[in-house]
Amino acid sequence: MSTVGGTYDFVVNTPMGEQTGEITIVPNDDGTGFNGSLTGTLGQMDIRDGTISGDTLNWKMKMNMPLPMTLDCEATVAGDDVKGTIDAGMLGKMALTATRKA
Repeated sequence: MSTVGGTYDFVVNTPMGEQTGEITIVPNDDGTGFNGSLTGTLGQMDIRDGTISGDTLNWKMKMNMPLPMTLDCEATVAGDDVKGTIDAGMLGKMALTATRKA
């Protein structure tokens, strides 16, 4: 079984244009959950309520800029690549792609 833990370079296509940065995923001891953080052009957000089901990740992040809201995220890890979506409520779903850093 491959591990999803690590640091990834990400790109999110938002209504405000392309946002980039790093996402860090730290699985818990039994591999069913994780925490971490996302740091990028819009600042830093902590990952909350992270769950791991096979190669699928689900988590929430609290965004403060440009307006406060909770983001619902889902992504699939395939080797060193991650693809998913960030649901930003009224702003819609945004595509997320990431690649594990060496």
